Amino acid sequence: LGEAWHDDGRMMTKRNTFTDFIACGDYLVENKYTTHQRMVIQGGSAGGLLIGATINMRPDLAKIAILDVPFVDVINTMSDASLPLTTGEYIEWGNPNNKAEYEYMKTYSPYDNIAAKDYPTMLLYTSLNDSQVPYWEPAKFAAKLRAMKTDKNPLLFRINLDAGHGGASGRFDRLREVAFEYAFGLAALGLVKDGPTSAAGAGE
Repeated sequence: LGEAWHDDGRMMTKRNTFTDFIACGDYLVENKYTTHQRMVIQGGSAGGLLIGATINMRPDLAKIAILDVPFVDVINTMSDASLPLTTGEYIEWGNPNNKAEYEYMKTYSPYDNIAAKDYPTMLLYTSLNDSQVPYWEPAKFAAKLRAMKTDKNPLLFRINLDAGHGGASGRFDRLREVAFEYAFGLAALGLVKDGPTSAAGAGE
């Protein structure tokens, strides 16, 4: 859609990214492709921010949300210039040292907008050796969600102790990760009898 479309989804218009995504989901439902109760949304890294912001803005959009190595603590990460991507990403998210940009970033930062309300079933995946989105971002996001959400839907936090930002490096290990996410989604939709959502402690 071109550079202008991209520019309308960054910096002080970043929220357009999330409202566009929500509009696409609603379009699928309105045109009978699916229902909100049969929809799974997934994103990784910056795409994980998209999913995190979406479930705060429209927690009813999808039944299941899967977030892989998600960038969800926007303010703290973008305030730490020692992290490898921070300064180079000011052009996308903004610089929290600028008051106006800081205030705007706070309106969509997933961690900062968790509220006491119902959320979809969730799988959060992270890697211990991730230098781009440190594991503590999704860990604290999961902890705050568990403390505040008002539903009893499963929230599974999964960490790979050997991987980096790209997940497992071996071909078959990577396929196992993908298969786990599919199994999680299918189980949460009730399409298989047993799966990760039935595991002990998945929602605790």
